[in-house]
Amino acid sequence: MKIPEQIQRLAIVMAVVFVGVLVTRFLILPRSLVSTGLQQAAAIEREAAKPVKFVGSSECEDCHHDVADKQRVSFHKNLSCEGCHGQATEHLEDQSVELPSPGKRKFCPLCHAFDPSRPTGFPQINPTTHNPLKPCIKCHNPHDPVPKKVPAECSACHAQIERTKAISSHALLACIKCHTVPQRHKTRPRSALPSKPETREFCAKCHDKGATVEKDAPKIDASAHGGPYLCWECHYPHLPEGRT
Repeated sequence: MKIPEQIQRLAIVMAVVFVGVLVTRFLILPRSLVSTGLQQAAAIEREAAKPVKFVGSSECEDCHHDVADKQRVSFHKNLSCEGCHGQATEHLEDQSVELPSPGKRKFCPLCHAFDPSRPTGFPQINPTTHNPLKPCIKCHNPHDPVPKKVPAECSACHAQIERTKAISSHALLACIKCHTVPQRHKTRPRSALPSKPETREFCAKCHDKGATVEKDAPKIDASAHGGPYLCWECHYPHLPEGRT
């Protein structure tokens, strides 16, 4: 069986390309471009030649024992000192060189301004409305950021939810109407979470057609409406008319 001419030409082209790749790889390219070992060695040498700028928190602890002890048990225990105070090499060599203190209001919101992608319970605020214009360190010690006097209002930490609820039909409902909030939640929010309604019967207390608790609330037949689904799987409680 004769091989078609087109296949023969394609085979020749592929062979030329293959040989070209081999020649380039082994004869033309310098070894430093293809040797992983040489690349790693060159990278290590290049990085080692750079001046040291960060010293690490362990160096800071040698002089600042009191601050380190306080931070070690706080919400900021996993933050490095230089993450907020900047590179400390010069300060370590000469203590007269002062490190910047993040006292300006715009610094802390880099982490704590509201961002819906952050995990539930992460402290978030609206910098425009949360203690307007006041430096964060006026109420919060950065090394132990829980304020001495914890705000009583839920909106102090949950401003985004409060603003959403304010334009909903649940605007006049207090948070504790639906949530039981442990006292510890105010100081350790992620270790003591508020309760959430877990049954259809909870919403039915106000919204079932036979309910008398809230006469003006929209009524449904709780035994049939929504089938087996929990109410909040279709209705966002803080803006219940926002979903269909």
